[in-house]
Amino acid sequence: MAFDQTTRNRLNRFVADSRGILAAEFTRQLQATYGMNPATGEVADINSLAGLTPHQQETAQLLRDTFEHYLAANDHTKGKSKEKESRLAALDRIVREQAFTVLNRLAALRMSEARGFLTESLANGYDSKGFQLFHRIAGTSLGETGEAYTHYLFSIFDEFALDLSVLFDRFAAQGRLFPSTPVLLELLALINDDEVAPLWREDETIGWIYQYFNSQEERKKMRDASQAPRNSRELAVRNQFFTPRYVVEFLTDNTLGRIWYEMTKGQTKLISECEYLVKRPNEIFLSEDEQAPVQEATEGLSQEELLKQTVYIEHRALKDPRDIKMLDPACGSMHFGLYSFDLFERIYEEAWDIELAQGADCFARENNQEPLTQSYSDKAEFLIHVPRLIIENNIHGVDIDPRAVQVAGMSLWQRAHNSWQKASVKPQIRPQITQSNIVCAEPMPGEKELLQEFTSQLKPTVLGQLVEVIFEKMQLAGEAGTLLKIEKEIEDAIAGAKEVWQQQNQALSQFPDLAKVAKQQSEGKGEVDFDVSDIDDESFWQQAEQKILDALAQYASFTSSGMTEQKRLFASDAAKGFAFIDLCKKRFDVVLMNPPFGEFSKNWKESAKKNYPNSYNDILTSFVERGLLLQAQRGLLGAITSRTCFYLTSFKKWRENIVLGIASPSVMVDLGNGVMDAAMVESAAYVLEKR
Repeated sequence: MAFDQTTRNRLNRFVADSRGILAAEFTRQLQATYGMNPATGEVADINSLAGLTPHQQETAQLLRDTFEHYLAANDHTKGKSKEKESRLAALDRIVREQAFTVLNRLAALRMSEARGFLTESLANGYDSKGFQLFHRIAGTSLGETGEAYTHYLFSIFDEFALDLSVLFDRFAAQGRLFPSTPVLLELLALINDDEVAPLWREDETIGWIYQYFNSQEERKKMRDASQAPRNSRELAVRNQFFTPRYVVEFLTDNTLGRIWYEMTKGQTKLISECEYLVKRPNEIFLSEDEQAPVQEATEGLSQEELLKQTVYIEHRALKDPRDIKMLDPACGSMHFGLYSFDLFERIYEEAWDIELAQGADCFARENNQEPLTQSYSDKAEFLIHVPRLIIENNIHGVDIDPRAVQVAGMSLWQRAHNSWQKASVKPQIRPQITQSNIVCAEPMPGEKELLQEFTSQLKPTVLGQLVEVIFEKMQLAGEAGTLLKIEKEIEDAIAGAKEVWQQQNQALSQFPDLAKVAKQQSEGKGEVDFDVSDIDDESFWQQAEQKILDALAQYASFTSSGMTEQKRLFASDAAKGFAFIDLCKKRFDVVLMNPPFGEFSKNWKESAKKNYPNSYNDILTSFVERGLLLQAQRGLLGAITSRTCFYLTSFKKWRENIVLGIASPSVMVDLGNGVMDAAMVESAAYVLEKR
């Protein structure tokens, strides 16, 4: 089904109506049941709440811990925000996140139904086949029909949470509330409306739901209030523009598709399957040590004559498909990832045949992985694992919006199960997806007392100090996203501490009677005074980051009176931060993006000038530069951006030093206006190859 304007308008109305219903419902629940008033910012003492069930009592505490957690983050990033504004913003965020999570969960179930890998559960409400069977078994033990239906949905959430906890974990802070029976029935009526029902079979539906959750009026209000985004949420909301499928295919065909085409020296079915793959009629693939001859003269030749010229393609070594990494650094709903998934499936299938024909040594491999043909008994078993392998190894995404991470994870999860469904792989034998590479770029948690409690427990002492440096450097992660060169910041911090350690060892060798070198501290300059007195092994410096992660995991499981849930939230957010750091340390063969454009947020603007001197005048050009920096040698970057960066004089340094300096253009299409839905921008789609 084509997502024309009429279809998108229909879906937009559905999302707006659903958000309104859920926001009103959760505002009512917060006020009436949990003593939290989103209209005034007041939060009642939990001991004053009467008549709560044990589950509601637990939820009330979780909501308060979440509220305090959000307040700490708000203070951490804004500093001088008025207290009432901060409280209102925190409660508004709770309502918004609960509403979005419930809408996404129900949408995911409805899409699973439409694709045939979930028994009918929503399409006919109480008369759905799955619930009828459940109700006959449960009888009246779970209450009236409405209560039993809610328990039935919860049981599905719990089952799906095994693979996709980021969305379906019912005990997570962002998804603890659930609508009452009358409101749930109202939502089901919207979901199953005749105009919306056909859309649940389409991959694009969830992406449009993500975009339409924030209205045009909300975007306009933000822009009227400030030309530059004032925080990470405004930056995310202002730049939610869905990438059309044909643009996704053009860029992916000429990056991921092109790389595999060159690795196989043209011996791939992607030639016929990648509709937009650009090829010359006379291409010659060079061997590993072969140099291209002097190119023929091109001056004065017609376009037809140019196309007939011989093109020599530099040798590109075959890589094990598990090591071909793709990144979308501003992933949104992961539209690039969904189409990349299609190509990766073909790549894996062909890789098995290549390895079988040429031997296990035909592929370059990382991390001493076993060859494919030695890891699985036969091709049939291997193909069952391919959807899992793609999600766990190949597709990576980052976004500053936690909602986008939720949607992106769900999109890929749906895509994997769709493959298994088409291959008639029964649910009970589908491999469990144990990890995803979709991460959120957001600040480390803001509770300073919890940070100090955590760091004070770490040994050696410098480990805690390094954690505090990382927390400080991650302050603007929510506004900088992938542009934050956090891996460099950590390298510098560890290098600085190591230098202090080396100086100390040198001093101790000269003065053996000294038990400890005196600390040197610059008063008032805020410089880190690394205490390395309890380190005696140089290998510590190679293990420092892993030691921090291990300590964090241990801290997450630690309990203390009255603060268990808040500590869990703190540790969970910190773990997300380290997942972002880990991704930034990788290098990618393919980077695909529809990056934000326009001004940086106010808080990040000065840092952008320091970090991106060639491209700081627009977010989009900085994203292109960062994408190239995150790439492996000869990696390919595909982007759709405003076309103005290719001719305005203000982008001259970017064109000279980045586009033509560390990269070279491969293909480009000037698309003009009207490409990205409501975005008022003339766009271009292009591919750059890193030199």
